[in-house]
Amino acid sequence: MGTLRAWRAVWAALVALLLGVAALSGAETRQPAPDLIEKQLLKLLSIRTVYVAELTSRGGRGPLRDMLISSLQRRGLFVLTEDETNADAVLKGSGEDLVFSDYDHSRNGLNARGAFSSSRREGGESDYGSASFGVGETDASTRRERKHEAAAAVRLVLADGEIVWSTTQESQGAKFLGSSADVAEKVAKHLAAAFERAKKLAQQGHTNTQGAP
Repeated sequence: MGTLRAWRAVWAALVALLLGVAALSGAETRQPAPDLIEKQLLKLLSIRTVYVAELTSRGGRGPLRDMLISSLQRRGLFVLTEDETNADAVLKGSGEDLVFSDYDHSRNGLNARGAFSSSRREGGESDYGSASFGVGETDASTRRERKHEAAAAVRLVLADGEIVWSTTQESQGAKFLGSSADVAEKVAKHLAAAFERAKKLAQQGHTNTQGAP
């Protein structure tokens, strides 16, 4: 009996160990390796011209593409072209620019009613009594608020189909920008940050190469 229990304990420990190794291996495969991410970022430096494709949308063509072109042009990271065949990479994805109304219905009121009456006939005389009161006030209102929301999920794709950068941004409008313009600025800012990181990585690699014996 003791031997059987010992074998069961060993078997349980072995199964737990295998499950732990499998979970660790799965977690490692799901996480992109840092050197792979860095290699993708470094490929941003090889891009000279970019074509901004029309963003797919449920509502048809919107202003997001034009906003993206304007924001990217101001950053000066790449030369933007309207000819996709001459581009080193294509910025593509999906975007939504929605204008809708939000309605808020409210109803406030106070209502009370009461009544009393009596009558009596006795000895040829009649006695009548009546009482009534009522308080009522009802206030109903509907508030309509116009809202504007925009969102974009875009990626930068090389000619061979490799995705080297991507981001998702959304906005309900900023202090001095509409929703679409704010989303375009966020996308351009995110791409500019990735480009600066790629330049730093390239400088670090060059420094390490020079310092190597």
